Amino acid sequence: MTATALDANTALVLVDLQKGIVGLPLARPAGPVVERAAFLAAAFRERGLPVVLVRVTGGAPGRNEAPASQGQPPADWAELVPELDRQDSDIVVTKQNWGAFYGTDLDLQLRRRGVTQVVVAGIATSIGVESTARSAQEHGYHVTVAIDAIADLKAETHDNSVAHIFPRLGETDTADAIVKLLG
Repeated sequence: MTATALDANTALVLVDLQKGIVGLPLARPAGPVVERAAFLAAAFRERGLPVVLVRVTGGAPGRNEAPASQGQPPADWAELVPELDRQDSDIVVTKQNWGAFYGTDLDLQLRRRGVTQVVVAGIATSIGVESTARSAQEHGYHVTVAIDAIADLKAETHDNSVAHIFPRLGETDTADAIVKLLG
């Protein structure tokens, strides 16, 4: 891990920390992930930096080999977890795909605020988090992933993203270290 740097105009992007996703059987408990994400959100808000809360309400069209979902999700499935303490100043993005940029106005929202870097956290590491980090990097943002504020359905896919993918997309660090860098 190299030394992480943060731009003056950095936004926090929290991916899919919603009741239906947090309730999935994850390789590591969701509680600490939500706790670290809430810690980051409070620190970013305290410093007047943008906080983006991303939720997914559907899936992209197209065929795949994964088993189809059975039945309707619970009514509160897409509700953001209360621990995030959603504020009026937060940017809320609702997506239909894995990544938070495709088919949403996230890039426009960030550019209007002069954002040049994103810190990404959430669930699932190899799906929503990785897709959002990849797209952020493709859009020209500097990317940092808060590695203690992410979790996946499988330990091996989480470990692969952390060890092999995220270092190629940007930087990785802990929530504590990121908050210290905020000053």
